[in-house]
Amino acid sequence: MAAEEDEAAADAALLKQFRNPDTRNLAFHQLVTKYQKRIYWQVRRIVIDHEDANDVVQNVFIKVWKNLDNFKESSRLYTWLYRIAVNESLTFLKQKKLNMFVSFEKVEFALSRKLRDSSYFKGDEVEKKLQDAILRLPEKQRIVFNLKYFEEMKYEEMAEALDTSVGALKASFHHAVKKIEEFLRKN
Repeated sequence: MAAEEDEAAADAALLKQFRNPDTRNLAFHQLVTKYQKRIYWQVRRIVIDHEDANDVVQNVFIKVWKNLDNFKESSRLYTWLYRIAVNESLTFLKQKKLNMFVSFEKVEFALSRKLRDSSYFKGDEVEKKLQDAILRLPEKQRIVFNLKYFEEMKYEEMAEALDTSVGALKASFHHAVKKIEEFLRKN
């Protein structure tokens, strides 16, 4: 709890700096430095490809720059950033699907193949199988699983970031775990 309070205080200080024209650029640089890696991995878990993830992360921070003045501070800064990252990632995948004129399942298959062939992915075989199983989940379950499993985000924070109920998130996570277990048993 103390760590969350420290992070909230640090974020409040960053926001105060950002709102001052004299320290705006420095504050934004500090924000990017603080959150870029976490946002990158959240995006990467959704889009899979390293170069695509870099492009999406760049778009995320462009949106953050343009909209940070409007951030109401009714949620944690990371929750707000994560929501932007998820939306940008999903928009990217939908655009990719439209550009390829294929179904989302075919995009997922292509992403799964990229995951196996990626020189940027350094995981062992078990980790690759887990990522492959996660890729096969429906979009919402995949996002919820990634948030809970990798980020250890609380359901209440997820509900705020994804604009849904805690109950729906718990159900999505439960179904995701069952599907992943089934996939790992069969493969």
